[in-house]
Amino acid sequence: MDAKNLIACRVAQELEDGNIVNLGIGLPTLIPNYLPAGVNITLQSENGFLGLGPLVGEPLPYLVNAGGTPCGMVPGTAFFDSAMSFAIIRGGHVDVTVLGGLEVDQAGNLANWMVPGKMVPGMGGAMDLVTGARKVIVAMEHATKTGGAKILKRCTLPLTAAGKVSAIVTELAFFRFIDGVLTLTEVGPGVSLDEIRAKTEAEFAISPDCCEMRLPVAAN
Repeated sequence: MDAKNLIACRVAQELEDGNIVNLGIGLPTLIPNYLPAGVNITLQSENGFLGLGPLVGEPLPYLVNAGGTPCGMVPGTAFFDSAMSFAIIRGGHVDVTVLGGLEVDQAGNLANWMVPGKMVPGMGGAMDLVTGARKVIVAMEHATKTGGAKILKRCTLPLTAAGKVSAIVTELAFFRFIDGVLTLTEVGPGVSLDEIRAKTEAEFAISPDCCEMRLPVAAN
């Protein structure tokens, strides 16, 4: 299993039956492939609907997710305007949001919208989601493409939100913020603590119950 699918698989184990979940573009869209049996979630898309589903057959005209990609819908889907969509988000009605990150720091700050040297249209709904969702999970590869740390003492890029991250899942580690402290609770399969320390700039505590990452047997 490659890094992205391993991360998606582990995050899927965090979701509970009945959750309203918003998934960011990219890696988070793999998560529904790994939901445990008996766990059914409703996906919310900030461009205006509850009931996002996989694309089956030919795309329907104008039916796209928040990233502009053609998508499907499940029975019972509800559509609404952007004002209602963001009232749901800002009102705390999204149980979990899972999104990627460029940087996360030991204070729970997230930077995920401005790529240095590249033109960007803006942060989209990320600022509202990270502020409004009850739980915020950052799902990302542990290091940059050049090997640099992405989990830092302090973010250097413009923040999406301050102090809102609940957990960070990478292919090497699972960190939770426990009483405001970045805490290592699980390590990836075959990963050593020394490797995690070498690739993490942030200071972190280690849970006394720290164990190997909990994955379904079929995913190992």
